[in-house]
Amino acid sequence: MAKIAILVEKIYEDLELQYPRLRLKEAGHAVEIVGPKAGETYLGKWGYPQKAEKSATDVKATDYALIVIPGGTSPDHMRRDGGMVRLVREAAAKGVPMAAICHGPWMLCSTDVLRGRRATSYMSIVHDVINAGAKWVDEECVVDGNLITSRCPDDLPSFSNAILQFVSEGKATGTKGKPIAPAWLMEMIPAEARG
Repeated sequence: MAKIAILVEKIYEDLELQYPRLRLKEAGHAVEIVGPKAGETYLGKWGYPQKAEKSATDVKATDYALIVIPGGTSPDHMRRDGGMVRLVREAAAKGVPMAAICHGPWMLCSTDVLRGRRATSYMSIVHDVINAGAKWVDEECVVDGNLITSRCPDDLPSFSNAILQFVSEGKATGTKGKPIAPAWLMEMIPAEARG
């Protein structure tokens, strides 16, 4: 079974951390919650407490088969912590698979991992993801090599299925699903930035 890290910081989207965590545990994988400080409890957007078991400064990206980055506004707080940014940058540099949902790709924008890759995110950070070099698509779950991205909590079943498939088989398939971005947003995305 695989060892998976799920990143945490305050105001994480509760479902985007807890749903994959429980699915991975049910499948028999070891899950470690990694935050800025080991032993600190971080409250989710809807008030669910989650204790960090490890500090980002005490682990290496290569300790894990995959790193999951939930959304909410926690990625904005994660990007303010040098240890959290270092961990994600190290994962990108060493080719450690990562899965980011909703605002989670904000952390990926701190690396070169999005450059030239197909990815998705929550609609409010589309331009951040594009400016980091991604080809953005409005799909439920996008898999590009060792990178998995999804848009919002409604995409969690496909997102979690792709994670489970990846850690079991070393590859996964995405899910197109129903487009949800408004027409005005799609009109603002230059053709060369669409995946």
